[in-house]
Amino acid sequence: MTTRRLPSAGFSITVRVSVPADAAAIGRLTTAVGEAGGIVTAVDVVDSDPVSVVVDLTCDTADTTHADQVVDILEELPGVDVRKVSDRTFLLHLGGKIEVNSKVSLRNRDELSRAYTPGVARVCLAIADKPEDARRLTIKRNTVAVVSDGSAVLGLGNLGPAASLPVMEGKAALFKRFAGVDAWPVVLDTQDTEEIIQVVKAIAPAYGGINLEDIAAPRCFEIEARLREMLDIPVFHDDQHGTAIVVLAALTNALRCVGKPLADVRVVVCGAGAAGTAIVKLLLREGVGDVVAVDRAGALHRGMPGLNADWQWLADNTNREARTGDLRTVLRGADVFIGVSAPNLLVGDDIATMAKDPIVFALANPDPEIDPREAREHAAVVATGRSDQPNQINNVLAFPGVFRGMLDGHARAYTDEMGVAAARAIADTVGEDKINPTVIVPSVFDARVSTAVAAAVRAIARGEAPPKADS
Repeated sequence: MTTRRLPSAGFSITVRVSVPADAAAIGRLTTAVGEAGGIVTAVDVVDSDPVSVVVDLTCDTADTTHADQVVDILEELPGVDVRKVSDRTFLLHLGGKIEVNSKVSLRNRDELSRAYTPGVARVCLAIADKPEDARRLTIKRNTVAVVSDGSAVLGLGNLGPAASLPVMEGKAALFKRFAGVDAWPVVLDTQDTEEIIQVVKAIAPAYGGINLEDIAAPRCFEIEARLREMLDIPVFHDDQHGTAIVVLAALTNALRCVGKPLADVRVVVCGAGAAGTAIVKLLLREGVGDVVAVDRAGALHRGMPGLNADWQWLADNTNREARTGDLRTVLRGADVFIGVSAPNLLVGDDIATMAKDPIVFALANPDPEIDPREAREHAAVVATGRSDQPNQINNVLAFPGVFRGMLDGHARAYTDEMGVAAARAIADTVGEDKINPTVIVPSVFDARVSTAVAAAVRAIARGEAPPKADS
């Protein structure tokens, strides 16, 4: 079953229209948009004369087709002349979303001599003599490479490096906004595993960490594993570990809402790719009662023929009762559903077959595995990956603080222990007195989140105990 998406800022348009200069003209515009299912967010008068008014009408729509429908309806109104339609998302991306700024002013010859030649030569020689000083004397101490081959861009598929660049720019902007980390997109015009590994290894000296992004499974597993062996800086595949961290944090608080310990619940994870595998591994590390991984082939179980190495690991380490069948079959009686797969796989009646007070995390984006409105008819707690729904499972809660902590702690690698500490920090930021079924994760704009995550990860990197939530 499919339903129209709700209007969101991601499909916001500004329509410049001329209308007759009568008292009700602008009201007719806003009413028409509302009746078409759009949401008016701003009305700005651009120009006027005794007979007409030029207005910029800004509204949220559900998708590009819906935006076109809204414009068509406005054009049909008597006396209305649509002059221009601007897609506000495309306007935001004009010229890119990030830039480089110098930290030094270079106002005179004296400053130039120290920042560049001849003074810089002394710093170069010092690093040549003591390479570890690169962390202290260069951008390496605070810089991350956001690396992608464009093979698995969001939920859009294999779009290639150029089309992946807007996502990587956005990632870099989030690093800076939420943790003060300087990040730079590195999109690679190759999808060959060996070439990617060698390129990243070659550029690594300039960076304090590598964030792998939107690289398709199963290649992403090998790329990450081998780069970790080669490099002395953290390598973090956010599609895996960032997602797993935030899911564990959200599940921790969701289980608090329903009064179930993690050790007693059965979790069904739909989607055995990069994100799903990382979620399963982190849940196993935390002692989940049982977890069943499901993909197109059905529930993965021991003795299942034709599995690749990654699915074989899942089959060998999960599903202790060897359940078989499709998603709907193994979901019956389960306490938790976590979807990182495809849209519209379930309906409300499927959730009704789960255990008492079920928890549903439908994280496929932009369209989840089940309409959250249907899920809420039967589930005690519902979360999605969408910003227009409660309980958004968003990686931005994790990766900025994780890298801030690893950089500050001079970490040489990312570990699952860091992931667990980060998840606990995110969960505890909400506060046990604030948790309820619609608030299981903090806002992405909560300034405490990245600070708490960074402190927890930094402590692990330094071999210390993570700080308590109230410290």
